Amino acid sequence: MSTQAEVAPGGWKPKHNPWTVAFVVTMAAFMEILDTTIVNVSLPHIAGSLSSTYDDATWTLTAYLVANGIVLTISGWLGKVFGRKNYFLICIVMFTVSSFLCGTATSLAELVIFRLMQGFFGGGLQPNQQSIILDSFPPEKRAAAFGLTAIAAVVGPVIGPTLGGWITDNFSWRWIFFINVPFGFLTTVGVMALVEDPPWARKQKAPVDAIGISLITIGFASLEVMVDRGEDADWFGSTFIRIMGVLAFLGIGGAILWLLHAKNPAVDLRVFKDRNFAVGTALMGAMGALLYASAIIVPQFAQQVMGYTATISGLLLSPGGIAVIFLIPIVGKLMTLMPVRNVIALGFGLMGIALFWSAHLLPLLDFHHLMLFRMSQTACLAFLFVPLSTIAYSTIPERLNADASALFSMARNVLGSLAISGATALLTERRQAHQSYMVQWMTPYHQPYNDYLAQAKGVATAHGYAPGAAEAIAQHTLFQEFTRQVAMLSYNEVFMILGIGSFLCVPFCFLFSAITGSGKTTGAH
Repeated sequence: MSTQAEVAPGGWKPKHNPWTVAFVVTMAAFMEILDTTIVNVSLPHIAGSLSSTYDDATWTLTAYLVANGIVLTISGWLGKVFGRKNYFLICIVMFTVSSFLCGTATSLAELVIFRLMQGFFGGGLQPNQQSIILDSFPPEKRAAAFGLTAIAAVVGPVIGPTLGGWITDNFSWRWIFFINVPFGFLTTVGVMALVEDPPWARKQKAPVDAIGISLITIGFASLEVMVDRGEDADWFGSTFIRIMGVLAFLGIGGAILWLLHAKNPAVDLRVFKDRNFAVGTALMGAMGALLYASAIIVPQFAQQVMGYTATISGLLLSPGGIAVIFLIPIVGKLMTLMPVRNVIALGFGLMGIALFWSAHLLPLLDFHHLMLFRMSQTACLAFLFVPLSTIAYSTIPERLNADASALFSMARNVLGSLAISGATALLTERRQAHQSYMVQWMTPYHQPYNDYLAQAKGVATAHGYAPGAAEAIAQHTLFQEFTRQVAMLSYNEVFMILGIGSFLCVPFCFLFSAITGSGKTTGAH
């Protein structure tokens, strides 16, 4: 690692060691990414503490994702209005304040409002972190720098449930928010001391694109609410969900048309004219969907089917995060030996294999095998995040770095959050389908049903229960096993669907230019 500032694009170079700058800004982004999933396992505790239902408590997730998705898209424009460093500092400080307020909330309404604030200010952290790294490192050094970013983007969602479960089980759900306060203070000091704006990222006169911002807000807010609340509201059987769907379509469709033709758009969509960036953003969105969907399915399976506590189910995810950290340097070396697009195709291929392998859940599955299933899925992300980030930005001019970073981060986070809701809804739908099919065998006219019931009744009788009680226990045992088998089939099917989705991404990897990790086109490959 060099102790001298590297020369970044455009002839500008940071005064401080770019690796120190990268570490500080990545810590800020890591803090925000962690909060995307750290709340998930604590929802039952939050609902009980604030005297609300679990369904109502999920609005704390929805509120955060809605505000986050909106701001991610327009963070480039906000950086121009305030200056990138100033905007980054505003985001860190207000995210920290919002976290403290979340921890002190005395009602669910307060918590939802403070989570909206947290998502609003947190949404500017990831795009700014990426654009700061882009401007601080020359193209040939970016792959290594993105390795540090990958630790935040991939490991954050992985360890979020683990940390959230441990804090909730041993302290209080309020500490999942209070923990951000010291980190927020330290990163604020670090950013003030080390980060500086290049000429193209300083405060500018950026006209307010009120129409573009309004359409983005309506579109993404409605989409998040529709997907997040659709399952509970019976999807399009609900008037509310139908209204949200129409608003999402009109808002996002109108925003695209407006932003493509506006003189001073809130976000410059012309950056998608760059083929590497367009393909990279689409595949990063697919990676985010696979990451977040699988990250929610595994602990959900562990708690609901295997009966694990929040802490133990979270521990299933941790080894995968460690695997990513160890694999990132190896992937960096691999990118110098073969075209980056081949590395990405390898990553999606391995992810598909891992997800297919994970679709072998069994009733007697132990912690060790479930951990290996999850670790195989997470480890594949090391072959995706750094190569995708490197090739997507390889041909983007520095003046478009802010808009590119905003759209790139938006694709990962928005599609990831939609995938969480989508995977949960798919699990429910498949469970209902399997249950309606399997219930035909739950009848005295089916001999295996009678055999199992007799065996269970015999075990209960052997333990001293009266015939009537033994009959009830046998029926209960049979119902539990029926529910368990239905769940196994549903989870296996969802893993298969995710695996197919991963394999479908492989052909699109070859739409990239054949470049190496140094950012150079190679004709040899």
